Amino acid sequence: MTAAASTAPRYQVPVDVHLILRRRGDHGAEVLLSRRAGDVYATGLLHLPSGHLDGPHEDVVTALVREAREETGIIVDPADVRAAVTVHHKSPGGSSRIGLFFEVRRWEGEPWIAEPEVCDAMDWVRLDDLPGGMVAYCRAGLDAYRAGARFAVHFQLSGDDIVYDPGADRLRLVPDAIGPASGSRPDAAVVAFAQRAVGAITEWTDTSWTREDSCVWRVRGAGGGTWYVKVHQNDRFHAREVRALRTWAVSLGAAAPRLVAADAGLRAVVVTALRGRPLHGVVLAPGQECEVFCRIGALARRIHQASPPRPAPVGSGPAVGKAARHLEAACSHLVPGDEEFVRELVRRAEELPSLEWVETHGDFQLRNILCDAVDGSVAVIDLERSEPGPAVRDLVRLSDAWASRPDLYEAFLAGYGRVLTGAEEAWLVIDTALDAVSGVAFGIAHGDPEVVERGHRTLARLRAEHLRNSPVGDAS
Repeated sequence: MTAAASTAPRYQVPVDVHLILRRRGDHGAEVLLSRRAGDVYATGLLHLPSGHLDGPHEDVVTALVREAREETGIIVDPADVRAAVTVHHKSPGGSSRIGLFFEVRRWEGEPWIAEPEVCDAMDWVRLDDLPGGMVAYCRAGLDAYRAGARFAVHFQLSGDDIVYDPGADRLRLVPDAIGPASGSRPDAAVVAFAQRAVGAITEWTDTSWTREDSCVWRVRGAGGGTWYVKVHQNDRFHAREVRALRTWAVSLGAAAPRLVAADAGLRAVVVTALRGRPLHGVVLAPGQECEVFCRIGALARRIHQASPPRPAPVGSGPAVGKAARHLEAACSHLVPGDEEFVRELVRRAEELPSLEWVETHGDFQLRNILCDAVDGSVAVIDLERSEPGPAVRDLVRLSDAWASRPDLYEAFLAGYGRVLTGAEEAWLVIDTALDAVSGVAFGIAHGDPEVVERGHRTLARLRAEHLRNSPVGDAS
């Protein structure tokens, strides 16, 4: 270092913090964006909630918590702040800065526009389908985050615009020396397994279903292909899904994923991506709904006819042993009369004939059924609960979708090609009640009020239907 250099002012850049407030939406991960307004930089453009440090006394986590409260009104516990990615950015005007992007998945309150003088809109957007009109710097941070990078450089040129332009994308990811970022993509062994199967992967997007501790990523290859990488919770789920993908799912063609690779040691699979979006939460016109449910019925029939039916194993039936355990866990949270109703259903099960066994999906509900908006075709995903059983096993959770819509049930049966037998209808009520109790027990244990509410709603519906169909005076 020369004497002249030692006396020159040390180069300094501003440090700012960016909040990636993340939640699980109906179609995958979502992040909160706000639109800048007033006499501020990039007015009219979308940006993450963000800001500068107040001074040398404030650390970056404290600054993020403060900015979250000031801009969105939410309360963030510093312990819930996770480092996401750091971006060294230079604007078209030549000034540069260091941006620290932090992920937060848990907070108190609902976000709202707390600073209307600098923000005139705020909304949740899909992480895998970011909108136009974003500040290029912000978009660079989110793209680096989606790719699982820890550090990125985003140096814009003098002729660039401050709004994101895919034709002038200056993002450059800096390779990670110690492996992928925690929480953004799987560990190094799973990454290596996936890349052996499909080649170099340039983008990882977490699409996990948070309620069930699932680990699923949508990945994009260097050559443009798209696949899903899934790590199962346990060996049983892994074995079930691999078996289903290698047997009955093959007969469905484009209506089910295709297995690309599996590793039992990692409990991981790579499967093809399917067209369409999950039907959970999708609003359709009445005519469209009936057509979709007719196609769902036809899909269920194809699954159940994938192999010849066989007699039920001796002693098979509803999970009576599990019913007792679930009732014990849930009884203090049930409505008066629910426990007696379920125990009576279990007693009646002993008098019913066994049903033939077929291939079943095991978790056949709207969030696991995709619908293609172009041609209306339907497909099924998530086969980890697949195993042989009575066909009505696949109607248990789907029945919640037509609880107050007999037209949808009729449409399903039309696609299925037949009505249920009396024994099947009786078993369906029993299995649905047991599933509802199981849901209440699970929801209480895991702090999931939505699952608890669904269980209560299902039991109330079943009891009401039972009373309507019972002779006068039957109080069972």
